[in-house]
Amino acid sequence: MVEATVTQEVVFETLKSVFDPEIPVNIVDLGLIYDIQVTGSDVYVQMTLTFPGCGMGPFIAQQAETAIQEIEGVNDVEVELVFDPPWTPDLISEEARSMLGI
Repeated sequence: MVEATVTQEVVFETLKSVFDPEIPVNIVDLGLIYDIQVTGSDVYVQMTLTFPGCGMGPFIAQQAETAIQEIEGVNDVEVELVFDPPWTPDLISEEARSMLGI
């Protein structure tokens, strides 16, 4: 049996299934994902929130971790919340801007 290869692209696409419960846009299109590193079967994600005091932050980070853990071949997942650089609306994708009417 061939073990699945985990890639940044697969992780990135998987994270599009995770939504900020307060905004109807996924965390990738919101620009919350700063970095994805894949080392063998281990995945590290650095992400931020729309503002540092967001009460949903731990929930969103847990949802991201859970989604990544469901990728075939993933062994260990670390999701780190960072606030430098701070998130700005400029990070929102064009597609999400259209959805949000901005």
